[in-house]
Amino acid sequence: MDEAAFLRQGMRVAVPFGKSKVYTAIVYQVHKTAPSGYETKEIDRILDEEPVITETQVKHWEWMASYYMCTLGEVIRAALPSAFLLESETIISLSKSNVSEEELDDEEFLVFEALQHQSSLHINDIRSVLDKKNVVAVLEKLLQKKIIQVQEEVYEQYRPKLKRYVKLTSQYASEENLKALLETLSRAPKQKEVLLNLFMLSAQANKPISVKQLQKQSDTSSSVIKSLVDKEILEEYYVKKDRVQYSGEAASDIKKLNEAQEIAFSEIKESFKTKDVTLLYGVTSSGKTEVYVRLISEIIESGKQVLYMLPEIALTTQLITRLQNYFGAKVAVYHSKYSVNERVEVWNNVLYSKPKAQIVIGARSSLFLPFNNLGLILVDEEHEPSFKQYNPSPRYQARDAAVVLANLHTAKTLMGSATPSLESYYNAVNNKYGLVNLTTRFGDVLMPEIELVDIKEKTRKKRMKGHFSDRLLEEMNEVLELGEQVILFQNRRGYSPIVECTTCGTSPQCPNCDVSLTFHQYKNELRCHYCGYHMAMQLSCMACGSDTLDTKGFGTEQIETELKALFPKYSIARMDQDTTRGKHAYAKLIDKLENEEIDILVGTQMLAKGLDFRNISLVGVMNADNLLNFPDFRAHERSFQLLQQVSGRAGRTSKRGKVLIQTYNPYHQILQQVSTNDYEGMYKEQLEDRYQYKYPPYYRTIKITCKDRNLQKMQKASKWFGQALENKLGEQVLGPEPPPVSRIRNFYISNILIKIPKKQSLEKTKEYINRVQQSFNSIKEFSSVRLTIDVDNY
Repeated sequence: MDEAAFLRQGMRVAVPFGKSKVYTAIVYQVHKTAPSGYETKEIDRILDEEPVITETQVKHWEWMASYYMCTLGEVIRAALPSAFLLESETIISLSKSNVSEEELDDEEFLVFEALQHQSSLHINDIRSVLDKKNVVAVLEKLLQKKIIQVQEEVYEQYRPKLKRYVKLTSQYASEENLKALLETLSRAPKQKEVLLNLFMLSAQANKPISVKQLQKQSDTSSSVIKSLVDKEILEEYYVKKDRVQYSGEAASDIKKLNEAQEIAFSEIKESFKTKDVTLLYGVTSSGKTEVYVRLISEIIESGKQVLYMLPEIALTTQLITRLQNYFGAKVAVYHSKYSVNERVEVWNNVLYSKPKAQIVIGARSSLFLPFNNLGLILVDEEHEPSFKQYNPSPRYQARDAAVVLANLHTAKTLMGSATPSLESYYNAVNNKYGLVNLTTRFGDVLMPEIELVDIKEKTRKKRMKGHFSDRLLEEMNEVLELGEQVILFQNRRGYSPIVECTTCGTSPQCPNCDVSLTFHQYKNELRCHYCGYHMAMQLSCMACGSDTLDTKGFGTEQIETELKALFPKYSIARMDQDTTRGKHAYAKLIDKLENEEIDILVGTQMLAKGLDFRNISLVGVMNADNLLNFPDFRAHERSFQLLQQVSGRAGRTSKRGKVLIQTYNPYHQILQQVSTNDYEGMYKEQLEDRYQYKYPPYYRTIKITCKDRNLQKMQKASKWFGQALENKLGEQVLGPEPPPVSRIRNFYISNILIKIPKKQSLEKTKEYINRVQQSFNSIKEFSSVRLTIDVDNY
């Protein structure tokens, strides 16, 4: 192949599969060793002029594939925007147009007729023309009669956004020609109007005039502009535009740091001299972001790139505005709510080190971008579980993968949190990471006052209104009368998690999963939060036919309904997965809260993540108990972090905030530690437990999950796998055990947990698991059982 010399690692090529399929492949290596055992096919064509993947990325992805025990292909599929991974599309076109109707049956004639109106059709278009799924037989007959031809074509899915502009053609540049033109247009007043507006706009701003702008200014239709173009009076031209544009003001100066921030900043720089990773442990509202901003400005002045990773898309919307105030158009954003085309643009901007992508803000997937010159990775709210990907593979922990990425670029990593994860704090205390403390809130505002409300006692004394204690209502009334805002936290969405018949005790269950259906009032439906199954709300019990259906438990929707009855004068909003489905939904809610258009915001844990609101003086936690009683070794650590973070949303400016936590068990150790902001106490106690029961940070964990639609087969397979592992790993293997929800989407599930002591080689243990997996895959009986391996399953 002549083009072989042109090929380089990281380019995309189209590769033929079978007789007619074409797929995209990535050039992994250019070599001259012919593979043995099979005949290689020629590459169909090269899709790129320059590599779209860098050498460092390939190294990082290889590390991810080996560490998280998945294939390199799975990492690449997760890393690349889907527009880069093209697959062939079947295109049908006519090969001869003079055919007599007699030789075609009805369906063939429909296809033939459709192709006369359109030069080529996609196979899906033919499905809709014939209104049936299987159209291959019809196409086969047409092919045999040589009426149609089929071609496989690779489509470039990314299309640059082109903006249409107009200008006056050069022949009317002179004044005489222009005068003559205006006179000839006296009979076409609308066209004349468009021209006059064009002159006016070009006089006002010395920049290109878009068709949209001209249309709006002239208050006319596109056909008028089109006729001017047809007459060759106006000339159209297109300019490629980025979809993600910054249109704000020029960058403002960076705020001056206060004394505590200044000390923290210099300690971080000092720590970076000897350590590659530093943990910034700063209480909520201590101004960590301002310290980050200062660090970012130093790094980008040296010409390097910065990656700022956040756990939630909700957080990025608020932070983008803050960073754009300081760095203007240098900020690029990358996360899953952006369209495929927008992600391709950010990818290319980062790849070619463009100035508009010097700082990238994004969720966990942003660490896959093709950085050339990375200087710093910031992992904000590093304790967040959202940094871990559970499905699909690669099941990576973005915080740990970021540390490896920074090492490959010889860059530094700064992790920040008000409630660090036990692992990171353990690493910092044991001198593996640097540790910097920021213990005072910005402006010396006091930490919020936290009060525990015993709702068991309140219920006994009949002092509850719905799910609100008299204490919470009293505080809410006081705050709202002062014109301040309230946040209420409830960790369940929907109206109520269980609908139960009071006559026979049956509650509607999901047919595909072992969970009860959640009632959503706004759609009047019952919905499964695992697989999405939904049905209309029942009027009577499906088991006994009585109409005695009652709802048990409560979610954000029910709180919102109760609030509307209790506080009719105030505006109430809800922030959960149901209300934030659109691309800009987060931004709209956050803007409303910042502009004080919302008085009370009810929400799930999205609220807890580092958002900065100026006017919130009260935070209410509706029920802290469902967080604590969870079958997971991290339940207590997570509860502490979540409650501490939610509390941190209160009183962030001058006045001390207040937090009320409603609970049936106010004497619970974790709640006591939250109420006194005792992170150290929680850390020591949990560390003792982890040591006792052999969990991280003292042991590494690998979870292996078996899934199958047949319960007996799944149980047999997981038992076989568990015993095979026990042969060598002995007591380190726990299970197989079914998880709390043991059937999801009609798949029965069983888990095996392997605990690996720090002194044991992780590499060798993984090699052994891989060998067991290979033996397992060769057993025909288990061919339908799905195996997933999750390394560091936290």
